[in-house]
Amino acid sequence: MSIEIKAGTVLPAHRSPVTLTTSDGHRLVGELAVPAGTKPLATLVCLHPLPTAGGFMDSHVLRKASWRLPALAQLAVLRFNTRGTSSPAGTSEGAFDDGSAERFDVEAAMAEVDLRGLPEPWLLGWSFGADLALRWGCLPSVRGAVLLSPALRFSTDDDLDVWAASGKPVVAVVPELDDYLRPAEARQRFARIPQAQVVAVDGAKHLWVGEKSVRRVLDEVVERVAPWAAPLPVTWEGPYRTWNDLTGGLT
Repeated sequence: MSIEIKAGTVLPAHRSPVTLTTSDGHRLVGELAVPAGTKPLATLVCLHPLPTAGGFMDSHVLRKASWRLPALAQLAVLRFNTRGTSSPAGTSEGAFDDGSAERFDVEAAMAEVDLRGLPEPWLLGWSFGADLALRWGCLPSVRGAVLLSPALRFSTDDDLDVWAASGKPVVAVVPELDDYLRPAEARQRFARIPQAQVVAVDGAKHLWVGEKSVRRVLDEVVERVAPWAAPLPVTWEGPYRTWNDLTGGLT
């Protein structure tokens, strides 16, 4: 029986808690979701929105990426709370540092990816997370970055220049009605990175509220990271869970 994939649909995956340890001695709370019964073909490392404005590893687009993409695109999805950030999974040690000491958090996440041998890692940074990706994410094993609602509040032109020199792909998915950076200005700012793409999404807002917006975002992600799975299906045949039944058996 086929069901429509909705906001609360949780598709099968192997999900396990992860503790990341930073080089400055903090333990960060996280979760790794990998495809059930098969190996991942690529990896998403999720960097969440601003924690002082309510962002955390369970911010809805990142949560839905972990619920859907292991099953639909054969992706591993790593989410974690940056230092001082709390979510239902727990609170990461340390304190928010305006994106500076969070460098060690990004490095710890990539060290975990490398340790586990997860393939083809891409960064998925949303808002503040996009700034973290730009500031600290151009690491040797990172293949590229997809930036959702990049505000460019904490990153600088020097950070963009590092990505430009790397030649690694950068995709900025920018809402038409964003609160901080709209498509026209985004094109000007990201022109410093010759290989960058700016994708304007008509009618969308910074928080990507609504299933239509989420589907568009995840399609943009998968088109770059897992093109074999694009566009994503909107229906599913097989076992699944729901948001209200996460602690129960498969539906």
